[in-house]
Amino acid sequence: MMQEHGVSKRQACQAVQLPRSTYDYAPRVDKTGALIAEKLQELIQAHPTIGFWMCHHRLRMKGYKWNHKRVYRMYCQMQLNIRRRARKRLPARVKQTLYRPESTNKVWSIDFMSDSLWDGRKFRLLNIIDDYNREVLSIEADTSMPAIRVIRTLERLKETRGLPEMIRTDNGPEFISFRLDAWCRNNNIQLIFIQPGKPMQNGYVERCNRSIREDLLNVYLFKTLAEVNQKAQEWKDDFNENRPHKALGYKSPKSILNDQNY
Repeated sequence: MMQEHGVSKRQACQAVQLPRSTYDYAPRVDKTGALIAEKLQELIQAHPTIGFWMCHHRLRMKGYKWNHKRVYRMYCQMQLNIRRRARKRLPARVKQTLYRPESTNKVWSIDFMSDSLWDGRKFRLLNIIDDYNREVLSIEADTSMPAIRVIRTLERLKETRGLPEMIRTDNGPEFISFRLDAWCRNNNIQLIFIQPGKPMQNGYVERCNRSIREDLLNVYLFKTLAEVNQKAQEWKDDFNENRPHKALGYKSPKSILNDQNY
């Protein structure tokens, strides 16, 4: 309107109902942003572990009176507010004596193993044994084994064999899950953990893992998970029924179970 019709600024603003203060407004350039970014960068390089508030108070102590909102805005623009993951601290574990139970379904041991298929895909094995006769109760292979999968396997064993009084595990994330803890409480099972870095406190299943590694995983080249599960089932049946164990007086786990039932 001012260029084409030659009206004044006041008349043009009045015609379009635009306040003259809005028309004349010019944003102020924040000249301190670059300085704040520079000082934050210096602090982070010198002290990589400090957070925003420590940075803000350090700047205050150096005489910079910037508002914390302005500092935090620049802090976020520099992507310094990314959460740093802290290592989870495990509670203190009491040393558990490794003993042979007097009968079946007293103590079960659970552990994981890892391997890969021929194409490089990783998979895990979930191994469950009965400490009394070293019987392998379950071997399952899959690419992912969360706590809910462990519970599903235990539920299946519950229908066919019953549940133990105690389960011994290491401190893996699947075993310290609140889901598994709640399931064990609901089924009156004592869940015990070995001390970190002490695998021989779970020696029965660790010895079983060695046999699985030497007789199964190191012998065959698997292309699919179905092949792994099939071979694992065949190995489990032979291990339980036909393999003599020195610790059992050169008897198989099934023969020990039959002697107990007899």
